[in-house]
Amino acid sequence: MLELHPFLMGIVLLIFFFLIYQLNDRLYGPLLRFMDDRDQTIARDLEAANNLSSGSEELLAQAQAKLEEARSEAARIRQTAVQVVKEENAAALAAKQETLEEEYRRFTERLAEERESLKSTVLSQLPLIKESLKAKFSQI
Repeated sequence: MLELHPFLMGIVLLIFFFLIYQLNDRLYGPLLRFMDDRDQTIARDLEAANNLSSGSEELLAQAQAKLEEARSEAARIRQTAVQVVKEENAAALAAKQETLEEEYRRFTERLAEERESLKSTVLSQLPLIKESLKAKFSQI
């Protein structure tokens, strides 16, 4: 039947422990160190990513502040430009109004002169008009 050889079992046991030691030393040890290093690298990368994301949030907030500042500056510039244009238009309107008032004054003076001229012409022609009216009435 089955014979047990204690010497052979001892040698197998020694070989088994030797293989365990060698596997631990050459395979499992480096593999565990690599996995620990990888975990540490992942943890460092996650921390760096979190720092970068918080930095990017800060940069985003700064960009938003600069954008708001630029918008307010643009609104101020636009308001100033509108005010300048309004003032220029008001000045141009006042100048045009003065020009039109001057032209109207000259026109009324010319009209008054022409009226006086027409009045004096009609008055000088009045005797002739009376004569022609008498002649017309006498024909009727």
